Amino acid sequence: MFRNGDHVTTITFVWDDGADQSLGVPQYETAGAAGADLRANFADKGSLTLDPGARALVPTGLRIAIPAGFEAQIRPRSGLALKHGITLPNAPGTIDSDYRGPLGVIVMNAGADPFVVQHGDRIAQLVVAPVVQAEFEAVENLPDTDRGAGGFGSTGKS
Repeated sequence: MFRNGDHVTTITFVWDDGADQSLGVPQYETAGAAGADLRANFADKGSLTLDPGARALVPTGLRIAIPAGFEAQIRPRSGLALKHGITLPNAPGTIDSDYRGPLGVIVMNAGADPFVVQHGDRIAQLVVAPVVQAEFEAVENLPDTDRGAGGFGSTGKS
């Protein structure tokens, strides 16, 4: 369930076969949290060691249904990134409203030491956001702006 003031959007889900349902559903840890924590849910209740530079798909045990007009973004947890160099190489990962497969998280160890992902560990955050689909139109010229064609670093320090 996603709450924004009085607006509530329900995210329905089913458990994957063999998932540990005792880990519970994704949870918002504080009243102001934008992301609900996702947990590693290994069918064998084991663990996974990520060597430095390695990446792996970590299962959550969930399949979710996101309402049309929304997406779910998978984002890193800041504490894991700061303390251990654990990040998500495709962050934010997008889950479209029409996807019904297993929800997995691509986790990468950008740190200097091996990192063990234990069954039940909070590994990422799920943020639900509205989606706007655009129409694309080819034109002869683009409107001018103050920035113009200035690219990477053009608005900051040289």
